[in-house]
Amino acid sequence: MPQRRPGLIALVSITFLAVSTAIRLMLLAMTPKGAGLGAVLLLKAAATGFFFDLVTLSYALLPIALYLILLPRRVATHRSHAWFLRLLFTVYLGVLVFDACSEYLFFDEFGTRFNFIAVDYLVYTQEVIGNIRESYPLTPIFSGIGIVALAGAWLLRKYLDRGINVTFTGPYRRIGALLVLPALLSYSLVHVSYSSISYNNFANELAGNGIYNLFAAFVNNELSFTRFYRTKPQAQVNSRLRTLVAERNNSFVNPSSERFTRSIRSEGKEQRLNLVVVVEESLSAEYLGAFGNKDNLTPNLDRLASQSLLFTNLYATGTRTVRGLEALTLSIPPLPGTSIVKRPNNSGFRSWGEILNAKGYESKYIYAGHGYFDNMNAFFSGNGYSIVDRADFAKDEVTFSNIWGVCDEDLFRKVIKEGSKSYAAKKPFFSMVMTTSNHRPFTYPAGRIDIAPKTGRKGGVKYADYAIGRLIAEASSLPWFKDTVFVIIADHCAGSAGKTDIPVKKYEIPMLVYSPAHVQPGRVEKLMSQIDVAPTVLGMMNMSYQSDFLGRDALKESGQEPRAFISTYQKLGYLTENRLLVLGPQQYAAQYQVDRKSGEAKKQAVSDEFLGDMLAYYQGGDYLYQRRLNRLR
Repeated sequence: MPQRRPGLIALVSITFLAVSTAIRLMLLAMTPKGAGLGAVLLLKAAATGFFFDLVTLSYALLPIALYLILLPRRVATHRSHAWFLRLLFTVYLGVLVFDACSEYLFFDEFGTRFNFIAVDYLVYTQEVIGNIRESYPLTPIFSGIGIVALAGAWLLRKYLDRGINVTFTGPYRRIGALLVLPALLSYSLVHVSYSSISYNNFANELAGNGIYNLFAAFVNNELSFTRFYRTKPQAQVNSRLRTLVAERNNSFVNPSSERFTRSIRSEGKEQRLNLVVVVEESLSAEYLGAFGNKDNLTPNLDRLASQSLLFTNLYATGTRTVRGLEALTLSIPPLPGTSIVKRPNNSGFRSWGEILNAKGYESKYIYAGHGYFDNMNAFFSGNGYSIVDRADFAKDEVTFSNIWGVCDEDLFRKVIKEGSKSYAAKKPFFSMVMTTSNHRPFTYPAGRIDIAPKTGRKGGVKYADYAIGRLIAEASSLPWFKDTVFVIIADHCAGSAGKTDIPVKKYEIPMLVYSPAHVQPGRVEKLMSQIDVAPTVLGMMNMSYQSDFLGRDALKESGQEPRAFISTYQKLGYLTENRLLVLGPQQYAAQYQVDRKSGEAKKQAVSDEFLGDMLAYYQGGDYLYQRRLNRLR
């Protein structure tokens, strides 16, 4: 018989849609002023968001569908069955409220809905749960969630009891079978990219559903470039890429081969200098006084900047640590999906470490935390580096730590100790160092700086700067200091939210190259990418080597227009002096005229020539990666 009153499915659906709508309104209230969200765009975002809420609901109802299909009639009519469903409904309300709290905290931290970062929160539970415990008052939060869930279940008890009665005195197995159909249609016809409704990134976030985005990010950890993105004939792409990577004193080892292996010849006497590359967590250029910040957060870095070769127009390739490490180590543009660092079969590249190993260096990846996080140990050990991580710190080497690892001071003391070991063994060394202190929960040893721990990003930045000052001061008294080059660079910026597809101001990072005896202080204003760092530093050391890098030496004149690569996990950006081209799934393409100083962007027609240059790098890089043409083995 047809139901005349709302059943259990209707009640579950209404509560889901009501909470999803409330979350969307909450995120709208959190969106910064000046985000460019007009009335028409908001209506479009609301309509698209409601569609994705329905799609997500179709998946959420699948467990209920299975329950209805399999539940025997004798159980459905048993007295205890209603109490069991009341308990499940209370838990369900708790999950919805938990999702609302999680989306609030995630949006507050990252300016986006759930994405690959949230997937990591599910995979690396020890670090992430520890970070949450150290950052937020969990007892009040979970107590509040429980109270709200119980109160909601009590207020809705009459509707719930009626819904249970209506549903389980009717043809509930038939209802369960019908519930499977919307989920099948959603799986076949809907893609997460459909939430990209405009060139305004905040509108796109509002148009999505956090739960749907989370599972889409988990499934789409590697996107096929040739299937989802605009392409050109591969031969044309490869030919253009050969032109773009050409430089002075640079020739292909085998011009007739598909491989892009080139011989890089130095222009002076090779300097077998030690190399320490400090990759600073979330060190946006905007925090440095050398880039105009007035808060005096980085006195040590600002002093070093005046004594270093300072690169002022450098852009991070992505928004995650692993994306920055990928670019610095492999010199390859960001491919759609997750970083190569986290993918399977990610070893055997001709990496920065492998190149220096061939010259007798000891290459080490030194990390403050446990290197299994984000697959870092597997990636670096498979590409020429030995690993020094949290497990290698003796008890007396740790003065302070949090869930992410030891504090920067302890990490840098370990870096000095490892460098001294190599020096004693008469080996030049290359240390790739990854810090963690400038990361939520922003805890660090008390009394070091004038900002208390756990008070936010500014404290994290200032402590990171303090530790850098200690590193240079302590290393300067050692015999190997004179012949060591220190490179200080960020992995990515502190935030990536913006109203455009890919907000260019959110990708600006600093780089300092400091070596008083070997590097003349100055400023390099040339636009460049993280993938250019390894060839640039190797060029400064007058290294001759074989390379599969797609980056180039920024200090050499190549005759090509300067460019940078910026990305999210789906959208890929190609940036020149005043143009940005963005590609996305479903053949998406948008070109902007950009003012890199202000970050303002104005949409313009897509240039086929500009698209060709972008595809040379991205489609060409994907071609080399998929066919293992940029690996030693």
